[in-house]
Amino acid sequence: MTAQNKNKIWAWIGSIFGILILIVAFGAMFLSARWKPILTEKIKAGVYNGSHHLYRIDFKSINLNVITGSLALRDVTLTPDTAVFDSLKKKQMAPAHTFELKLKKLQISRVGILTAYFRKRIDVNEIILQKPSINMIFNRVSRKPDSIKDEKSLYEQISKTFKSVHIKSIKIVDADFDYINKTAAKKVKKSIKHLDININDFLLDSLSGNDTTRFYYTKDASFQIAGYKSVTKDKMYAMKIDTISGSTASKKITAKGFKLTPLYDELTFARKYKIQKDRYNLSFDQIEFNGVDFMGLNTDQKLHAKSLRIGPANVEVFMSRESPPPPGFDKGQNYPHIALKRLNMPTLIDTVKLRNINVKYAEFNPASKKIGSVDFKALTGNILNVTNDSLQLSKKNHALADLNTLLMGTGKLNVKIDFNLTDNNGAFTYSGNLGKFDLKNLNPLSKALGLIEIESGEVQHIDFSANGNLRSASGKLNMLYTSLKIKLLTDNIDGEGTKKKGFLSFLANTILVKDENPQKGEAPRTASMTNTRINSASFFNLMWKTVFMGIKDIVGLGVVPEKNPVKQQKVIAKKIREQKRADRKAARKARREKN
Repeated sequence: MTAQNKNKIWAWIGSIFGILILIVAFGAMFLSARWKPILTEKIKAGVYNGSHHLYRIDFKSINLNVITGSLALRDVTLTPDTAVFDSLKKKQMAPAHTFELKLKKLQISRVGILTAYFRKRIDVNEIILQKPSINMIFNRVSRKPDSIKDEKSLYEQISKTFKSVHIKSIKIVDADFDYINKTAAKKVKKSIKHLDININDFLLDSLSGNDTTRFYYTKDASFQIAGYKSVTKDKMYAMKIDTISGSTASKKITAKGFKLTPLYDELTFARKYKIQKDRYNLSFDQIEFNGVDFMGLNTDQKLHAKSLRIGPANVEVFMSRESPPPPGFDKGQNYPHIALKRLNMPTLIDTVKLRNINVKYAEFNPASKKIGSVDFKALTGNILNVTNDSLQLSKKNHALADLNTLLMGTGKLNVKIDFNLTDNNGAFTYSGNLGKFDLKNLNPLSKALGLIEIESGEVQHIDFSANGNLRSASGKLNMLYTSLKIKLLTDNIDGEGTKKKGFLSFLANTILVKDENPQKGEAPRTASMTNTRINSASFFNLMWKTVFMGIKDIVGLGVVPEKNPVKQQKVIAKKIREQKRADRKAARKARREKN
């Protein structure tokens, strides 16, 4: 065959392919143009009828490529009909959640158009919603007891048109999401920015509705929020979260890198307020819910999880006694088991797992003009049956905490707390024990807050148990120790600094303080301890102050009366006012002399 004949054959083959491509292209254009209005009508009618006339979908344009099986809708809106919703609500058939959706583009790729047309099966590779705005609105609705039986399943609603719908992946990318709760006394709106949602393997056919491995017909629905930053409304804290993610398949919700950082140092923060205000500095590496009941969370607004794991973490709390407590406010309302009752969501967490949490409480004492602090290192333990759910409380109404930590980083401390979750008076019991401990480690706390310096003292063992409630706590304490010696310090209200009370310290060590327990030839001493909480004192203040009263009694200082903290606060407040007036007067005098 000559080269000329070969060229003719290739030209002939090329012409045939060219003609075929043109035929397919023109055919695709023809089908696309013909199917566009049909698809537009089918999509709108499908959403409207499939939702029992509750939703309407609208879009500016539709682009269809028959060859690639791709479909794109632009300027899409999905809106619920409030009149239809109200009608369904009266019939007790309304859904708990409704949705409002706006987005620039909805992209569907690799749709089996011929399969859908001839075989009545919809197969889609991927649906992508780019940067949508989504409103999810919760309304508490009642359902007829027999409505589930009477209501057609989603598959029954589409079975006359399609045999199955299978979508491999649905992606919602960088969404602005608003959750609106209309059931509260005042409408509550919670906003989330930069939300990503992935839905894998959506299957709707005659069997998928009964598939227990699927969540609303999907194998997995997951979400992630990345790089969240904000400043609190009061402009006092910066908040940061690296990621929040969740998955229905793994039944997990995880937050990583959560930080709440004060924007001011301790005393500057406290002096921004005219009343006492706790300052928090929080850093949590990870917070993870496991075994989450997503179905109950979605339909009934109930949070049920097998466990909540918190840690590693650092928690710092600071409070200044320089300012008066909030008038009329009782910190007893913030007892853990009382605050749990105020959650507006029924909650049941089988086990809260605390892992490697460092806790520091610091307080400024204007009497010493110093900050005293106590540290609990590597706090680890479990809290069982954390709930405010009425059904669970009828079965089991106690939460049990078993916690281990290192007091001031050295003393092994174990504390058990039994919270009565239904008692109106906030009843609880607690017990604990402390191993070998050098009492000088408590000086960062005792010198600033108690005006006592511990020169020496070795604890061999402490154990205690007590019953408490909103107002008081009482119990028993045992403490074995040796070589106790203390210094009594003066206050610093007049700005002269704390000083040793030499003679009084000598008298205290000689007459009052018992340097060991047991003393030679005697049985170990025990102490009854009791303490009444003032309104400005917290749950944990009541616990440790009650133990402190027992320790005072055992070491021989129980006869020394406690200063009334309310009266002491008034004296300090008066001194502070006088000092501020003197400072202002000195400043005015300095300005006059300068001029």
